[in-house]
Amino acid sequence: MLSLTVLGIAVASSPAAAQDVRAAVIRVDYPSLLPLSRLDLPADNRGFAGARLATDDNRTTGQFLGQSYATKEVSVPPQETQAAFQALMDAGIRLVVVIGNATDLIAMADGAPDDALLLNAASGDITLRSGSCRANVLHIAPSDAMRTDAVAQFLVWKRWTDWFLIEGSNPRDQALGQAYRTSARKFGAKITVERIFEDTGGSRVSDSGHVLVQRQIPVFTQDAAAHDVVVAADASDVFAEYLPYHLWDAAPVAGSAGLRPLTWAPTHESWGATQIQRRFEALAGRSMTDIDYQTWLALRVLGEAATRTSSADPATLRDYILSPDFELAAFKGVPVTFRPWNGQLRQPILLSNGRMTVSVSPQDGFLHEASPLDTLGLDRPESDCTAFEGEN
Repeated sequence: MLSLTVLGIAVASSPAAAQDVRAAVIRVDYPSLLPLSRLDLPADNRGFAGARLATDDNRTTGQFLGQSYATKEVSVPPQETQAAFQALMDAGIRLVVVIGNATDLIAMADGAPDDALLLNAASGDITLRSGSCRANVLHIAPSDAMRTDAVAQFLVWKRWTDWFLIEGSNPRDQALGQAYRTSARKFGAKITVERIFEDTGGSRVSDSGHVLVQRQIPVFTQDAAAHDVVVAADASDVFAEYLPYHLWDAAPVAGSAGLRPLTWAPTHESWGATQIQRRFEALAGRSMTDIDYQTWLALRVLGEAATRTSSADPATLRDYILSPDFELAAFKGVPVTFRPWNGQLRQPILLSNGRMTVSVSPQDGFLHEASPLDTLGLDRPESDCTAFEGEN
């Protein structure tokens, strides 16, 4: 049997039985206010553009193996999520990438047929990787803990170990704030002062907005205990972008503004990333975002597993994805793999200031018996997930 290499993958060149690898991306469009910065306006094709690029990449290899790839794109308001998901199941699609929150993801997982496999491309909810995990869900998106650990490692490496933590008043903000507290304890940082920024609603932007911010933020942050850095936990996008240059005391900002933990950034160029950046920009006419990258990565995980197993069966793909044999090049310097105890994808986290990639975590010197990537997020002893018991 002859072999050839496609996209760096050694594959058999003998004809294989034709296989249709059918997947879907379901994006739940939640109502939200406009972002603080118009640079962050969401694109209509967010997530879907990443799916199209991944489907093209999968087809490049699939054509040599007798595999065809098709990806259905579905965008729905939250009240129609379950009906749209059921329609996919009724159509026989069993591989579904979900761009939605934890509540909707769990509802889909619990209502799915036994042979369905879901890939979480958006929610960072830590409980999804712990007590609320589901055996039929794999997590492509990093958990909030992975992101906060990535920031914490860099700040500790810099010896900026005294933190001023500012969190929002919404539940998502407070969950993120708790993740930063956990990361501080984990890596030896100290939170010297904490404050809550109340979300009072109302207009987010006005003609005199910069004047109000310039007066209010310094007053809000004055008289704080000594600190090296301000860490913002603002998952709701209410205040964090206002912090740089407006603090009472001079200090760098990290977290939800300033130095941000991302899976992808338009500034990322290392490890061959420039080529995928250019291909995505040619396809979408804009830069790739976290959601685009995570959706691309989810479908590439399926494509890699289908290539290696010569199968489109969800159970076969899942078993291979969670096995020690699975790895995927993802333009991050090291292959990405999965944690078999909770279905979380291991991956490096970029730390970006919006103009440059400042660093990449895990940082040098943070060691782990299995993989440095397992220093980010829940390690096996920290996870209460039991749905994956018996995996490798």
